[in-house]
Amino acid sequence: MVHEIENFFGVYILYNVNPRYKGQTYIGFTVDPNRRVKQHNTGRHAGGAKRTDGRGPWEMVIIVHGFPNKISALGFEWAWQNPHKSRRLKHVNRKQKTEDPFQFRLRVVCEMLRSGPWTRLPLTFRWLKQQYTVDFDPRYMPPKHMPVAYGPVKVTQVQSEVNSEHEGQISKCCVCHLPVLVRKPLGNFTLNGINQQSDADLLKCLKPSCDMASHLKCLARLFLSSSTQLLPIDGPCPKCKTTVLWGDLIRAKRGCYQKYQDGGEDEDVDSDHWADELQTQIS
Repeated sequence: MVHEIENFFGVYILYNVNPRYKGQTYIGFTVDPNRRVKQHNTGRHAGGAKRTDGRGPWEMVIIVHGFPNKISALGFEWAWQNPHKSRRLKHVNRKQKTEDPFQFRLRVVCEMLRSGPWTRLPLTFRWLKQQYTVDFDPRYMPPKHMPVAYGPVKVTQVQSEVNSEHEGQISKCCVCHLPVLVRKPLGNFTLNGINQQSDADLLKCLKPSCDMASHLKCLARLFLSSSTQLLPIDGPCPKCKTTVLWGDLIRAKRGCYQKYQDGGEDEDVDSDHWADELQTQIS
């Protein structure tokens, strides 16, 4: 089954199946896995990398996706490529004699998912090729909020839009009980002498039957009420009490999951998540 994912940022590992170079690996970033693996196997003239040119065929085996933006994904890529240069990964042991390159890279990425700043991002670890799937060492299992997925993906791009029939409507924040205005121009507005924020600050519950609306900052404070962290992972919807992932709320705010919210398909929301804004220092 092919999983359709919106607004994709992923970091992948390639595995070389050419008998001459069998077992070599390559780590890279992509917004379209299917196109990227074709580029690697075609050559540099088609957009492939210098290190993979003329050494194929390569298979894309694992991809970690759900990064909030390109910058955070590129930071993850660099640290995965250079674990012993990253101050975040000083605890990661060097390659053991009993490990092949792929086993070492797998251990490194599992360590990364359990290390800051990546451990709080709502990422998905995806096996793209069934024949390479292995059981996780219990010491390196991804955090509970990071699903382990299987199978190929299809990437689609969406842009957040405000439905014109809802533009101008005012909702009440379920946390602070102050107004939230739905409108296309992003920015601040004044209501009854109180400065408020527009749709740039609006979060809504993913459950179609729930009409919860909240300021982004208010909901973040609610989710972090018992934590000293800066980035929420999940929390209860203030209205329907359903536990929701912060990354899913941000993805929906940016235009994803529209087919689910509109009742187009009766499925669970895909286990690919977005975080809001996170500045990471990885070197």
